[in-house]
Amino acid sequence: MPGYQDVIMAGFGGQGVMLIGNLLAQAGMEQGFNVTFIPVYGAEMRGGTANCTVVLDNLPIGSPLVREPLSTIVLNEPSLAKFQPRLCKNGAQIVNASLIAEDLVDTAIRTVYIPANDMAHKLGNVKLANMVALGAWLRATEALPLQAVQDALRRVVSARHAGLIPVNAAALEAGYDFA
Repeated sequence: MPGYQDVIMAGFGGQGVMLIGNLLAQAGMEQGFNVTFIPVYGAEMRGGTANCTVVLDNLPIGSPLVREPLSTIVLNEPSLAKFQPRLCKNGAQIVNASLIAEDLVDTAIRTVYIPANDMAHKLGNVKLANMVALGAWLRATEALPLQAVQDALRRVVSARHAGLIPVNAAALEAGYDFA
């Protein structure tokens, strides 16, 4: 596992960007990392733009702001247009192939082009696309073990939605295996 990792996760409101950001931050803390999580919402919540930044580090984090992220998870075209140019030179991006045309992806960037929505649909719920994408990110970056993130689901998903933990864990694994 690297000592430092940052990621900007972005999509439309309602795609679960904040949930996977919270999940990653929780898992990072449980693995002993210093963590920051910064959510950013557009003018409208559901349907508007949403993104968050998560930083994981073995050392104290000097600033939670990330200008050139090491990695991104982009779930829609507006997010790709906004964050792909900011990605650091040797960065990695997870791109939702279900909603983003391949010709928009910069071929000079290490990319996992994953049909997250399609895979989530096959798992039984299109709302799992965020977990599929996060699973792919875990494999691409090796920032945290898959099992650590799956275990953290129990502390991030509310008790009344506990029945969704197994399907979310399966979606993480499907994305991880794809990448």
